[in-house]
Amino acid sequence: MAGWLGFAGAGWAGLGFVRDLRALRGVVRGRLVGMVGWHHYRFRSSWTFAAPPDAVYAVLERAEEYPAWWPQVRAAEAEGEFSGSLRVRSFLPYDLLLAARATRRDPVARVLEIAMTGDLEGWARWTVRAGARGEGCRALFEQEVELCKPFLRRLGLPCRPFLVLNHALMMRGGQRGLRALLGVGPG
Repeated sequence: MAGWLGFAGAGWAGLGFVRDLRALRGVVRGRLVGMVGWHHYRFRSSWTFAAPPDAVYAVLERAEEYPAWWPQVRAAEAEGEFSGSLRVRSFLPYDLLLAARATRRDPVARVLEIAMTGDLEGWARWTVRAGARGEGCRALFEQEVELCKPFLRRLGLPCRPFLVLNHALMMRGGQRGLRALLGVGPG
């Protein structure tokens, strides 16, 4: 059913990852929007679109359709009106398997939030707002998770910069896919 999740993902976005390396530089220096521990991650990503906020929200709330436009979301299946599962894989050679449960779905405020368990445990949220001067919109993605996959936990310290870069590339792939689906450019 529509709206059980609202988002997820991972992936290599091709050229132009130099900007992602700037974010990685902050991680190497110990910053990651608030680093708590080597297995704990907080992410923020802001996507802008030359599209109405309601149109962007409508796409984000249909998580089972993510694989059609977000290449790194390999599978997304509804398991009831408010829960589902997904499999994501980015540039690095591992899959993340997640169970998600909607904790907030507010079409008026355009907020989608889920609780996740599985290879990651925590929460993620989309907030879609109208752009400056009422043109286009901005979709803010926030996520706070604990890495639970045993293989990746063992490599947590030495591989942390690569895991963060992997996430940044995944987000770039999702943004490009959503722009292509909507037929719009940056807002």
